[in-house]
Amino acid sequence: MTIHIGAQPGDIAETVLLPGDPYRAKWAAETFLKDVKLVNEVRGMLGFTGTWKGNRVTIHGSGMGMPSLSIYVNELIKDYGAKTLIRIGSCGAMQEKVKVRDIILAMTATTLSTPSSGIFKEMNFAPCCDYGLLRAAADASQKKGSDTHVGGIYSSDVFYDERPDLNKQMTRHGILGVEMEAAELYNLALRHDCRALAVLTVSDHLITGDALPSDQREKSFGDMVEIALEAAFT
Repeated sequence: MTIHIGAQPGDIAETVLLPGDPYRAKWAAETFLKDVKLVNEVRGMLGFTGTWKGNRVTIHGSGMGMPSLSIYVNELIKDYGAKTLIRIGSCGAMQEKVKVRDIILAMTATTLSTPSSGIFKEMNFAPCCDYGLLRAAADASQKKGSDTHVGGIYSSDVFYDERPDLNKQMTRHGILGVEMEAAELYNLALRHDCRALAVLTVSDHLITGDALPSDQREKSFGDMVEIALEAAFT
């Protein structure tokens, strides 16, 4: 057990999927895994372990934002031996070619700052995903026929952003979408020699204003979960 995760030794699989919302973790575990066991509910952050095609998988909430994710990923790696960590979450599109319900595979994650910024000091470190996972996820997405985009994303510190000038520059430089966690996930995975990837479903669009209704979001996220699982075990 750790401060934030109540799982016992052996309860956490080496492969962990990380939705931000603990109830999305519950939905994904109950929908895609077999023999599901609740392994964490400390502070309401739910984690479940089960099997997918005979492979052990943990699906664990990470909360909103990089500070929250950093807590859980540090403990999952250092105390529970997680080796492959895939964020499954929503994002906002920042290019007209990217549509609501499309999938984004984040090759890199640009950000203003992360919980790791202090150790890099003046260095603008460029965190990236694991190429093997990225390639496997792209192949899985192609087989499913999902509309998928591969490229850079923006991990923001804030949800209620008041920097339209910054968003304009992200769009100008080809950033596909914005979310709040991937950059720190990539930092931690690289630091601890783990594999990481963010597989994201576009839930809203910063340019067009299109958005998925809240009651349709979970049903639209199934492809993302299946792509993540396929990538993890290919």
